[in-house]
Amino acid sequence: MLNQFSRTQLLLGQEVMERLYNKRIAVFGIGGVGGYVCEALVRSGIGAFDLIDDDKVCLTNLNRQIIATRKTVGKFKVEVMRDRMLEINPDAKINIHRCFFLPENADEFPFREYDYVVDAVDTVTAKIELILRTQKENIPIISAMGAGNKLDAGRLKVADIYDTRVCPLARVMRRELKKRNVKSLKVVYSDEQPLRPFEDMSISCRSNCICPPGAQHKCTDRRDIPGSTAFVPAVAGLLIAGEIIKDLS
Repeated sequence: MLNQFSRTQLLLGQEVMERLYNKRIAVFGIGGVGGYVCEALVRSGIGAFDLIDDDKVCLTNLNRQIIATRKTVGKFKVEVMRDRMLEINPDAKINIHRCFFLPENADEFPFREYDYVVDAVDTVTAKIELILRTQKENIPIISAMGAGNKLDAGRLKVADIYDTRVCPLARVMRRELKKRNVKSLKVVYSDEQPLRPFEDMSISCRSNCICPPGAQHKCTDRRDIPGSTAFVPAVAGLLIAGEIIKDLS
């Protein structure tokens, strides 16, 4: 019977489509990368999701995040993403976790119930904890390296963390994972040399912060606020989604 996934089924077949519908994917970080992961996976027929993020849509997200519109500014990202995904596939089962993932709350997540984990978070501490948790439970994970301060989406690659080069975040992750005896990790990264953003305080969040009072995690808390584009994070997210579908098929 003709359905919304018929064009995908022409390539993958009915058996694979049924398999994908019975998978549960956890996406940690619903930003420029994670949003496109969710978008592509729900359009590919994945049946269940856990979305984890504590952030709200900000005006500065409109340049790159698929859930960011003038109407969604100020709303929690996980709620906006869930609603968008349900408009695409009302039969999807979507759990939202309005929190920031840290080692301190890692026990609250049912890792054993996940079929695949997406690491699209920004902090090294959270990334390492996600990787250690998934490897302990023998659950596949794919991790996004730095997508900020890049302009050439064609330089994005899928590789093992120990085969990466140039990317500063990947360099830190290699060092930290080696200390913890992690032998392998699938990542999406760019070998483009990061650009140095212009220092223009008239458009800087540091001098024009619009985060709501009391926000737990502000972009101004970072040592450097990265520049970003509409296409590099999007391509990174789509590459991650493609790897997941390939692995689960």
